[in-house]
Amino acid sequence: MKTKYILPVFLIVQILFLKIIAFFPEVVERYYSNSLYVYISKILRTFLGKIPFSVGDVLYGILISYILIQIGKNRKIGKLNWKDNLLQAVHFISVLYFLFHLLWGMNYYRLPLHEKMNIEKDYSEIKLITFTEKIIAKTNAIHYQITKNKTLKVTIPYSQNTILKLSQNGYNNLEKEYSFFKYDISSKKKSLMSLPLTYMGFAGYLNPFTNEAQVNYKLPMVSFPNVVCHEMAHQMGYASESECNFIGFLAGIKNDDSYFKYSAYSNALHYCLENIAMKNEAKFNELKTKVNLGILANYKENEFFWKQYDTIIDKGFHAFYDQFLKINQQKDGIESYSKFVNLLVNFYSEKEL
Repeated sequence: MKTKYILPVFLIVQILFLKIIAFFPEVVERYYSNSLYVYISKILRTFLGKIPFSVGDVLYGILISYILIQIGKNRKIGKLNWKDNLLQAVHFISVLYFLFHLLWGMNYYRLPLHEKMNIEKDYSEIKLITFTEKIIAKTNAIHYQITKNKTLKVTIPYSQNTILKLSQNGYNNLEKEYSFFKYDISSKKKSLMSLPLTYMGFAGYLNPFTNEAQVNYKLPMVSFPNVVCHEMAHQMGYASESECNFIGFLAGIKNDDSYFKYSAYSNALHYCLENIAMKNEAKFNELKTKVNLGILANYKENEFFWKQYDTIIDKGFHAFYDQFLKINQQKDGIESYSKFVNLLVNFYSEKEL
């Protein structure tokens, strides 16, 4: 076989391997997520976590610049070398595809969290409404504890760097109950690409090649703690968005800080209300009247923020990410973010919130 065809063939082999390994989540859980990946993530976070800026963002910037330069060069050369250009692109994709799955992406194929924690997947509308009433009461209580006024929105007085540091506390407390949620060796950073991220409609992301948790620093501050906790869950090897929303919620409410609790509770409440609104608008309107006006003001603040950047760009990237998630074992695509309500409702069906 000619050497130039090795990487294209390797890409096909990788795709076939992932199709097969998807049937063996226990194997991935044991030998990758709880073994190889643990060492990979610790090495990456140890070396890159102390660097004050996002190394991953810098690498992405260099990569994008290189691709644009190559496209410009190839346009000048013309159509004569299209076969070579296509082969080069496949070589690049094959290597990137391998690194993505080796360094983090294999976590998409691990054992689902609901099986690991024995949580049911489905719930009735009655169970959802009951849980939502409980979380309204809890969110109202935390809100009033902070503001002493039901009509005032919560304003977090900390800097973003302080929030990044305080986030560890919630995971330390969570680990005492569930050892598999252990988080150590910090590598949490404000993304250098926060403005593009905002236009793309993303609050943060995990860089799979550097294992840095990237948070959009332009976010409304009330959302910042919850997003940090979500991205930390990705760092621990949980790929599912619904699972990371769930783990991030647990880490938020376990934090000793009231602002972290509020960020987690108010975010979860918003998802619950949205789910009810899709199924029972009358009940949604009834429940909404029970929510403190200050909490609704925080929701409006967040909605206004994203509306400022609402363009065709974010719709395009959301469509792309939706397909990306579906390819990677998340059949609900971008809707999987809201599926963490399933985990919440069933997890707390017999527990105190």
